Amino acid sequence: MSKIYQDGTYLAKNSTWHEEDSPYKAGWISRLIKKNSLSPNNICEIGCGSGEILNNISVEFGEQVNFFGYEISPQAYEICKKKTKKNLTFSNNDILKEKNKYFDIALIIDVIEHVEDYFDFLRKVKKKANYKIFHIPLDLSVLNVLRASTILAKRNDVGHIHYFTKEIAFRTLIDTGYTIVDYFYTSGSTELPNQSWKSKLLRIPRKILFFLNKDLAARILGGYSLMILTK
Repeated sequence: MSKIYQDGTYLAKNSTWHEEDSPYKAGWISRLIKKNSLSPNNICEIGCGSGEILNNISVEFGEQVNFFGYEISPQAYEICKKKTKKNLTFSNNDILKEKNKYFDIALIIDVIEHVEDYFDFLRKVKKKANYKIFHIPLDLSVLNVLRASTILAKRNDVGHIHYFTKEIAFRTLIDTGYTIVDYFYTSGSTELPNQSWKSKLLRIPRKILFFLNKDLAARILGGYSLMILTK
């Protein structure tokens, strides 16, 4: 599957590389870092895509923190390298193949659902930073299983080849040696404007059920992801 990120196939289907969602995700990452009183000197993102998440966070944290983006796709690298500045650099390399690279925080945002052997990936990523922040979409819900076209669309359009619930995501991280420090749900389906008409119809039911029971809303109606801080 990694071939589609290197031969231009993924870019052809996702021309912006989801750059429009980056300020939203960056905001949640910044809040998680501040909530847990972390004071990093350096932050890397593995699979940084367009680089816009790091670009947004670098503005908020300022030049006292150095940011490094790693992206294996040459097409995405052409996008993100244009955002290079004093405290933000990008590399078209696989960080897992580089020795002596270690960071205070590594961001792995919407990545593991794309990786064929994500257990091996997670074990190797763990050695690259003190703290790791994951953003994992929860594609497995009652609604998505009932209408299988949604999961197939995730596979065909955005390259999701693994599907998670909250419990599966947590257990996967624990089984690969991580300690869960903090987490919360994010809801792009109710908070981002660029949603399908079907998702827009579900906004109110999702918000109501989420208010009553967060776990149940994610499990039944879907449309949620997990932002997780680990060690």
